[in-house]
Amino acid sequence: MPGDPIKKLLFVYNADSGLMNGFFDAAHKALNPDTYQCRLCELTYGKFREKSIWKRFRKEHNIPMEFLHKDEFLAQYSSKFMPRYSFPVVLELSDHEIGLFLSTEEINELQNTEELIGAIRKRLD
Repeated sequence: MPGDPIKKLLFVYNADSGLMNGFFDAAHKALNPDTYQCRLCELTYGKFREKSIWKRFRKEHNIPMEFLHKDEFLAQYSSKFMPRYSFPVVLELSDHEIGLFLSTEEINELQNTEELIGAIRKRLD
């Protein structure tokens, strides 16, 4: 129902899961970052590990967060009734629905991890 409290934030990366995909993504970010397709990945991860400022925010914040690659999201949540989302995206889950929290366009406009954290805090307040 509209107005239900947010139970969880669902972060969906514009990348597929798997060891080889992770390797290719890391190489792509390092070798040709201007053409990398996942701004959310860039904002939350460095070349090889989660950014410390993001990790601290994620652990200290009281709302549950789930992180999925797009193939995992489509396998778990895909439905003919759900709108098609572009990726990356942040969705909000309540008891009765899934809604848009941060769009691909909004994520792509963020300049750094601090702006991502600020956008999340602002929406949650």
